[in-house]
Amino acid sequence: MIRPGTSLTKQKQKRVALPKFAPGKKTESLRPQLEDFLNNCDYVGAITLLDFERKSRQDRPRLLMWLAYSYFHNGDYKKAIDTYDDAIKKENDPQLHAYKACCFYALTQYEEAEESIKQAPDSALKTRVLFHTAHKRNDEAAMMAHHQALTDTREEQLCLAAIQYLRSHFQEATDIYKRLLVEEREHWALNVYIALCYYKLDYYDVALEILQTYLANFPHSITAVNLRACSHYQLYNGKAAEAELKVLQQASNSGNIFQEHDLLQHNLVVFRNGENAVQVLPPLLDIIPEARLNLVIYYLRTGEPVEAYNLIKDLEPTLPREYILKGVVFA
Repeated sequence: MIRPGTSLTKQKQKRVALPKFAPGKKTESLRPQLEDFLNNCDYVGAITLLDFERKSRQDRPRLLMWLAYSYFHNGDYKKAIDTYDDAIKKENDPQLHAYKACCFYALTQYEEAEESIKQAPDSALKTRVLFHTAHKRNDEAAMMAHHQALTDTREEQLCLAAIQYLRSHFQEATDIYKRLLVEEREHWALNVYIALCYYKLDYYDVALEILQTYLANFPHSITAVNLRACSHYQLYNGKAAEAELKVLQQASNSGNIFQEHDLLQHNLVVFRNGENAVQVLPPLLDIIPEARLNLVIYYLRTGEPVEAYNLIKDLEPTLPREYILKGVVFA
């Protein structure tokens, strides 16, 4: 699925200042706990704590692994890779290569992801990563082999649904998500995945209705708020869509959340009718599928058909709008 934000344009985030404690049992009890940071998805706080412990040579089991984990979930994939490399030298755990492969995949470095995952022992995670890298390489034979190795576990069914989504088989993906939601009603994120599928099927009203369940629990979710804004764009206009994003700016601790997340930057270009398209869209071509189509539309609007042709000539259409756009360019 399209993910919010990547390290491609990630700005330096403000680190949490740890309180200075004098040694002693009383102050030890006031010390921030790693579990609290992770439970609150405060990965900047977790990184700050773990980095402090690392520099002060404190003895935490698998400190490097937790630090890499926090970097990954914070979108700092390159730092996560460097930290996993340090952990591989220190820990005798070949499974670390699988986690490192996930970082390469997030950076769209699919060959490196495969090289890394092949060094890991056989596992369900290894199967899922290879399934997705085979899809990125358009290797149908490898995809079929890994598809047959999938089981009925939640993680593997989510993996299969993601592949169906990426292949534009939105109804098949929806069926999987709905079945999982029946089994686990409080898996709130499934509502977002279902809403994404309905959005792709052009049922924008339905997508908005399903999103409400998730937003009631997580009102500042970047993915959900962004999807709501996109639905408003399709139903109304760019101004209505951009207004929906204000809740994210108001809840953000940083200066400009729109500069920190690639997906938001991309969609602001669309909402503003192509403003800053040449600056924002080219670096996102291999990260956000719609970026290529929107840049083609921009070039057509500005009378640059050759640039539009170069972008779309190798695209294999799967959706009606892709067929239409490619036909217009070739005409």
